[in-house]
Amino acid sequence: MNTERLKQQMEFIVEVDKVKNIFRQTYLADGNRKENDAEHSWHLALMAVILKEYSEEEVDLAKVIPMVLIHDLVEIDAGDTYAYDTAGAATKRAREEKAADRIFGLLPDDQGKNFRNLWEEFEAYETSDAKFAHLLDNCQPLLLNDASDGISWSEHQVKKSQIYKRNEHIPETSGEIWEYMKALIEKHVGLGHVIDDMND
Repeated sequence: MNTERLKQQMEFIVEVDKVKNIFRQTYLADGNRKENDAEHSWHLALMAVILKEYSEEEVDLAKVIPMVLIHDLVEIDAGDTYAYDTAGAATKRAREEKAADRIFGLLPDDQGKNFRNLWEEFEAYETSDAKFAHLLDNCQPLLLNDASDGISWSEHQVKKSQIYKRNEHIPETSGEIWEYMKALIEKHVGLGHVIDDMND
């Protein structure tokens, strides 16, 4: 029995419990409070199973599920960078790389490298699995914004152009899901929760 390996794995498991304390800007569907990263990641994993059939390309859930479960672990050290925070985005990569080195480095080498590679694949946004993971990552907060009457969009004075820019590659991954998302965006433009700065 490799007790050192098990010890490293258990220490990692305890360490990543901290992700439950990283709160995002998106509210829960009932608008009662903001969600944390652990809740967000669980939601994405479930969405991956449910929505796989809408991906334009074949995706491997054995990769996508761990990818979405670990994609925000770096925020334990780096903090959450809001989707439309341009200042935060400028330092995001450097902060998150340093965090990835430390957090994935807690695991045995083989598992640490596997998780780091999955995280890098997600960040690169090039493979069908990464594109599907990003679709989920972008769609989930949009669904919660819709369910919570656009609280987060209103608070941050989010513009329609910002949402469209952030989601510009979603149609390539799933035209059907993009049409659904687009209808929700337009609904909240109409309700005044999203600033209409685009002329269709």
